[in-house]
Amino acid sequence: MAEFAPTEVAHGVHRFGSRLVNCYMVDDGGRLTVVDCGLPGFWDQVEPGLSSLGRSLQDVAAIVLTHGDNDHVGFAERLREASGAPVSIHQEDVPLATTKEEKETEASLVPYLRHPAAWALLAHFATNGGMAPPPVAVVDTYEDGQTLEVPGAPRVLFTPGHTSGHCAIHFERHGVVFAGDALCTRNPLTGKVGSQLLPSAFNVSSERAMASLGAIEATAAQTVLPGHGEPWTDGAAAAVEEARSRGPT
Repeated sequence: MAEFAPTEVAHGVHRFGSRLVNCYMVDDGGRLTVVDCGLPGFWDQVEPGLSSLGRSLQDVAAIVLTHGDNDHVGFAERLREASGAPVSIHQEDVPLATTKEEKETEASLVPYLRHPAAWALLAHFATNGGMAPPPVAVVDTYEDGQTLEVPGAPRVLFTPGHTSGHCAIHFERHGVVFAGDALCTRNPLTGKVGSQLLPSAFNVSSERAMASLGAIEATAAQTVLPGHGEPWTDGAAAAVEEARSRGPT
């Protein structure tokens, strides 16, 4: 069920999904790149959202995934089939996106279950198909530093730690960097707001995730768009500084 219509968060960049999980569309001259596909249940938002922008499924030219977790793969396969747009992801995360393989994280989820936000997230996943999204049947792969030949011509930034193949995606012309889960502005398990790493229970290595923040900082992007939480509009450097000061969460 749709939660809200797409909201423009930067020039030509539209956020949709829910208050807990974000997806994005980048409109570049009428052709669209979808960045991350949230949860399968968000599919109901796609065509109405496109229509509200004066676009259709035929205008979706590319689907770029920052990584292969369930809440980013989401409706990717359904959109690929409906639009014909290719799905791209880093090679290290191909198994997560194309099979039901799950990553091994560095910490247990159990200690976080004292937070009401954790239960709200789990319920949100359950009601939107997030426990087992359809695997993506066919994917292309990208590499660190590559400029993708998709609308907006973004550059790939290898930012491992949350997953082994996690990447941020920098749309320089639009002034935004999609952080994926390299950082968030609302902790999905504790509910705390502000720029921070994802919880250790969701990371393969918080140490690597912390080291990867430098790639986001180096973009000097004005707006950082996370997978969880509100857009950060005070610049990439400030987002990274705050996340570093908080440390692992």
